[in-house]
Amino acid sequence: MTRPMRFEGLRKLSPEPAAKILAGVGAVLETPVEAPARALVPEVLAELEAKGATVDMLRLLAHALPPREAVWWACLSARDLLPADRAAPTPLAAAEAWVLRPGPETRARARAALEAAHHLDDTSLCAMAASMADGTLGPGELDDYPAPPGAVAGAAHALAVLSMFRDAERAAAQGAWLVARALDIARGGGGRAPDPSLDAGSEAGTDPAPEAAADAGPGAGPGAAVRSAPGTEAAS
Repeated sequence: MTRPMRFEGLRKLSPEPAAKILAGVGAVLETPVEAPARALVPEVLAELEAKGATVDMLRLLAHALPPREAVWWACLSARDLLPADRAAPTPLAAAEAWVLRPGPETRARARAALEAAHHLDDTSLCAMAASMADGTLGPGELDDYPAPPGAVAGAAHALAVLSMFRDAERAAAQGAWLVARALDIARGGGGRAPDPSLDAGSEAGTDPAPEAAADAGPGAGPGAAVRSAPGTEAAS
């Protein structure tokens, strides 16, 4: 199978074979894949796209992205679930702050936001992912306990699916947008992709790539490198 150009240059994705990535955390694709077990993620993504298996593409991307990038993608999906005029709930804001400035303090805030979140707040998945992104249940005493395998990816995939099916009539377009966001992040971008809800030729605002925000330097805040995440202020 010839791989489309849009699956090239995904330097942030794990270099391991897709089957190995998924098996390592007990994740399974629902779509039968003909690619050999040694096939890398871009090859499997191309096959899944050809088969119209968007949900499985989202699953594979969630597991193949590094934790920090997966959390950012989850945050973008979470914002899809909110009214345009609503401020970010505390769990989402805390997770975004961790992405823009990862460290013990922002991770602790994400864990606190997770513990205080209402059980029906889907954005709590962002805080969970941020607090477990280092591979443990959280900072402090929780740092002695490993996080469940695939916890970050599971949260990112769940939010992507919620975003995709928030409007069943637009699920196909929304799913394609979610994939495009993840591919941009995998190239080192901030999740920039044309918004299917906008007129042709329009683009969604530029969200900060995690690495670009980090490059702004301590105390500078993400706005020194790129515009801060929608609806949030620069971390200080």
